[in-house]
Amino acid sequence: MKKIGLIVLAAFLGGAVAIGAYKLLERNSDGYTLEEKQNMLFANNPLKISSAGSVDFVQAAAAVSPAVVHIKTTYGGKSSDEVSGGNSMEDMFEQFFRGGGGRRQNVPRAASGSGVILTPDGYIVTNNHVVDNADKIEVVLSNKRKVIAKVIGKDANTDLALIKVDMNDLPFVKMGNSDNVQIGEWVLAVGFPLDLQTTVTAGIVSAKSRKIGILDRNQSQQPTREEYEEYQRTGVLPDRPASSSIESFIQTDAAINRGNSGGALVNANGELIGINAAIASQSGMNEGYGFAIPVNLAKKILEDFKEFGEVKRGYIGVSFQALDADVAEKLNVKDINGLYVNSVIPNGGAAAAGIKEGDIIKKIGGVEIYDAPDLQEKVGRMRPGDKVALTVLTKEGATKNLNVTLKPESNVALASTPAKSTGANVNKLGASFAPATSAIKSKFRVANGVVVTNVLPNKLFYNVDIAKGTLITKINGKAVNSAADVEKALPTSTDGNIKIEGVTENGSFTIINGN
Repeated sequence: MKKIGLIVLAAFLGGAVAIGAYKLLERNSDGYTLEEKQNMLFANNPLKISSAGSVDFVQAAAAVSPAVVHIKTTYGGKSSDEVSGGNSMEDMFEQFFRGGGGRRQNVPRAASGSGVILTPDGYIVTNNHVVDNADKIEVVLSNKRKVIAKVIGKDANTDLALIKVDMNDLPFVKMGNSDNVQIGEWVLAVGFPLDLQTTVTAGIVSAKSRKIGILDRNQSQQPTREEYEEYQRTGVLPDRPASSSIESFIQTDAAINRGNSGGALVNANGELIGINAAIASQSGMNEGYGFAIPVNLAKKILEDFKEFGEVKRGYIGVSFQALDADVAEKLNVKDINGLYVNSVIPNGGAAAAGIKEGDIIKKIGGVEIYDAPDLQEKVGRMRPGDKVALTVLTKEGATKNLNVTLKPESNVALASTPAKSTGANVNKLGASFAPATSAIKSKFRVANGVVVTNVLPNKLFYNVDIAKGTLITKINGKAVNSAADVEKALPTSTDGNIKIEGVTENGSFTIINGN
């Protein structure tokens, strides 16, 4: 009986101490930042469930909706309503550079969109295409208050932008971990579609690491005002450099429409896992699939914006193509998974680590690579000087674990290397060319090119399956518009290899070395 009394007394004292400690923490919590408070509260939350959360979305929607904002932009003195009315310079761009084919239907226009508040002092993430080139950015908060925002940083390569409003004590969304997102788990899309007020839709994650080519197309085709004015003066179409975009989208069937761009994709716990960016649609409206930028990639980009005002991107220093059964057969390799190294840039990190042309990159950080986004997203989270662990299958058949130190863009740019002889001429290509007509350039949405009019057997073009009718846009990095341009571009390149860039009905392609 005496022992039982002691046990009861010990339990009572333990409970009193725990309650006292909690009250003390509660009284002193005002000295912590909101993030520190969040960490303490979530750490002490006894509810432990998977990232999929519960099937009830009420709490998640209530937690996130106040922190999702409506973004309205003004261009050249016109409001977003006037811009979308059809008389803007962007519409003239569409008519000229896209052959009158109408507006982009797979991405909402940069006139109105959504944003997500990340901190109580007014940092907001959105898409680059929502605020790019805007003269004025107006943010409408959930309480209908309007405030002007300024751009902290923006990046076309990831379609991310960080803006800020001069306010405090704002509601904000907790950032989650997009690496933990599972195919099939429930997600919510929150934003301002079709100029409606805050709208929440539900769906599941349909796929991860999805590349749809939209950022490549937008960068290579979307003309700037300066380019349009230059065209007006000279009548010459702009020649744009190749894109270095990073696409590794989370795909969802939660309904996403125009105006959702820059809004939140959250899991059922109300944690931000992605920034809504694009839709797959022929009509411009939701047809079942939307795409969001993973928050783990966004975290790094946004921190760069906040610290440097721009993205500090590191490069491995290789060009590659993803393997599948068809590519492996063409390259005469056994593996059908991984990234086949087409070329290694001199003085880059890969060259220093010993990676060679013909090697296959199999893993990054011990995780299997199946497609380009698997590598690009993880490297996109790093900065120059960071080391990335790669597992490489050499062309001799050996497996190597290598640490590659990422280099800044200036160190790996092909233009910085001296020209080397390719020993090539048109005869080696085994093809003839004719200038691309305006109709063909409009069809493929390019500024220049030549059409392959004939291909000879057992020559380079024949061996790499470049067929008659293919549109070639560049040879060795130089834009071509005639057979004479092809002849001039062939003899030299930065590394002695022949690099052919072009477009087919299936999309753009690059072939290096011709083998």
